[in-house]
Amino acid sequence: MADENEMKEVKELATSEQISVKEISQEREKDFLEILKLFAPGTSLRSALDDLLNAGMGALIVVDNEATNNVIEKGFKINSRFSSQRLVELAKMDGAIILSGDMTKILYANALLFPDIKVKTRETGTRHKAAERTAKQTGALVIAVSERKNKVTIYYGNLRHELKRSSEILRRAAETLQILEKQREVYNGIISNLNLLEIENLVTPSDLCDILQRFEIIKRISGIVRRYLIELGKEGIVVSIRLKELTGNLHKEEELIFRDYFSDEPSVKEILEKMSFDFLLETANIEKSLFKEGYDKIISPRGERLLRKINLPEKYLALLINKFENLDAILSADADFLDIFENKEIFNSFNKKLSKLREKIIMGKEFN
Repeated sequence: MADENEMKEVKELATSEQISVKEISQEREKDFLEILKLFAPGTSLRSALDDLLNAGMGALIVVDNEATNNVIEKGFKINSRFSSQRLVELAKMDGAIILSGDMTKILYANALLFPDIKVKTRETGTRHKAAERTAKQTGALVIAVSERKNKVTIYYGNLRHELKRSSEILRRAAETLQILEKQREVYNGIISNLNLLEIENLVTPSDLCDILQRFEIIKRISGIVRRYLIELGKEGIVVSIRLKELTGNLHKEEELIFRDYFSDEPSVKEILEKMSFDFLLETANIEKSLFKEGYDKIISPRGERLLRKINLPEKYLALLINKFENLDAILSADADFLDIFENKEIFNSFNKKLSKLREKIIMGKEFN
């Protein structure tokens, strides 16, 4: 079971970053991550927003789409190439600035927004209310710059994201990486225990759900770091390297565990991905969702994950799994191997590697 303080730390991170699979679709999230790239340090748009903040100015910027015509009174026509300096100068005027859909042109300045007031908003200021309602009503990208709070807020459909300065993002990324490091340490302990349970044929649904929970937590925390990396652009290279170190090989390991234990792999993945963070943090919830009953029964893996650790050729791996069906049967067999391997030399090599693997697992040694 996970340490209570460790889970509390993960939960606090999830709350602070508003992780929720119910709020938006994965497709919408991917779109938003692509949009965040536009705000990375060094881009023209980010330079303009930084200049506005440094000058203590406010602004309301709308990226045009087909639906915005219904909520915008367009004001002065500009129709000129986008530049940071030009946008800052136009922000001195009242009203909103309208950019083209590809953000290469400034179309209008001094525009008025009149979205439906029935559209719900969490904001209090007039500018931010208009921005959120416009984004929700039209699905457009809307940017609100607050001169009073000295911050930039991005709205995209139902999504809201406060843009941070690079120094702040780097600080948050470092803190999140620390949490990820702890999760990786916990994972290492759980996977070592699972290895031992597998060769002893003692795995229960609870043991399996412990590792599935850890995979999902690490994936979601990694997602937070990747969002930071998008916002950091080239300034996030050190964070990127550390993230790769902490998550390397985990995806492959997870895929093999799915294949070892579940016949309907896509369905199980979908169930896990749809779980809210709060629900996911209770292993019992995962057990009930995946197994319904029989939490204490022994489940034996097919054995593909561990057998791949000894670099067994694919044809022999397939023959072993097809014949014996699970790892326990493979480990219990002896002479039955002879009709699978082409000669006794290959058979003896396999047995030797298998014995070494068992020894490493029992001794708790690390292996790839």
